[in-house]
Amino acid sequence: MTEMVYGTVPVREGEPVLPKWWRTVDRWSLSCVLMLFGIGILLGLAASPPLAERNGLMPFHYVQRQAVFGAVALGTLFLTSMFSPTVVRRLAVLGFVVAFASLFLLPFFGTDFGKGAVRWFSLGFASVQPSEFLKPVFVVVAAWMMAASQEIGGPPGRSWSFGLCMIIVVILALQPDFGQACLVLFGWGVMWFVAGAPMLLLVGMAGLVVVGGMFAYDNSEHFARRIDGFLSPDIDPNTQMGYATNAIQEGGFFGVGVGEGQVKWSLPDAHTDFIIAVAAEEYGLILVLVIIALYTTVVVRSMLRLIRERDPFIRLAGTGLAAIFGVQAMINMGVAVRLLPAKGMTLPFVSYGGSSLIAGGLAVGMLLAFTRTRPQGEIGEILRGRPR
Repeated sequence: MTEMVYGTVPVREGEPVLPKWWRTVDRWSLSCVLMLFGIGILLGLAASPPLAERNGLMPFHYVQRQAVFGAVALGTLFLTSMFSPTVVRRLAVLGFVVAFASLFLLPFFGTDFGKGAVRWFSLGFASVQPSEFLKPVFVVVAAWMMAASQEIGGPPGRSWSFGLCMIIVVILALQPDFGQACLVLFGWGVMWFVAGAPMLLLVGMAGLVVVGGMFAYDNSEHFARRIDGFLSPDIDPNTQMGYATNAIQEGGFFGVGVGEGQVKWSLPDAHTDFIIAVAAEEYGLILVLVIIALYTTVVVRSMLRLIRERDPFIRLAGTGLAAIFGVQAMINMGVAVRLLPAKGMTLPFVSYGGSSLIAGGLAVGMLLAFTRTRPQGEIGEILRGRPR
């Protein structure tokens, strides 16, 4: 429909898929993601052997598994990024149905692996966390609903997406998984803002979040314990937060040296939630800044390309995906330096975890598919009154 209204620019007839993909994809963002995965393998070589030793496994057991999961994730990323937005939307709808149904089955067939929150399905050889896959597909489905509501005579897509978002947030909070619930709500809120939601309504939503947080604090021991630990002026040196804080301080600007870090021997989650502490201790602030720059590049470049996009669905879906990608990284690193309460959230493409890696590959693959250069021109041409 967009091409019918605004026209198209010439395309290369009969161009093979791979050359066309390489010509249109955001190669800077793709390169940043590949570098993040490489850094994750490097840090895994340092962080995972102590855990493998405690579990009686080969020293690089978890690194090998991360490489396998990473290969699947990158394959998913490359394949998804080659699809058209229409195909991505259709696959996201199917994926959403499966992931949404899986959330309802977690209380009956899920496990908590001793962490106090039922978030995973145990398959014996691996585990699956449905909420990791739900995030990107929900963003695309919600963007589709919001874009449809902007059409003349379209459905009340914003209301539908709001209702769906609230159901997901409640289910995740009951696991409890407040970190993923906040991430889903944030991604939806960003898209709603971009779609033109009134500021007063967004302020009201923020108020509801505060009220919900107070309710969770009064009724969830798990939530209250994390908030109390965050607000406490003293840090217990024998807790994960204490170990991570000490490791970051010890690392300084250039780190203590490759393999010389000690935090990996104390932190049970050094290879997952607190991988940035290992990076800061062994490689120092320099590597941490590189990691931050890589995430920032992906988000900023994606947003700049989406600003020029005419299709409202692509703009909304791409914005939501870029937002949750960047905010998840920010939350993980914020927890490690005690700027945020502990949330049990992985660092995308760097932390160990099959569900996190593969779902991240799917999310970034869809983001790259939405930010590819398209033949319909740019929205700036409309604003200048010069449709092609």
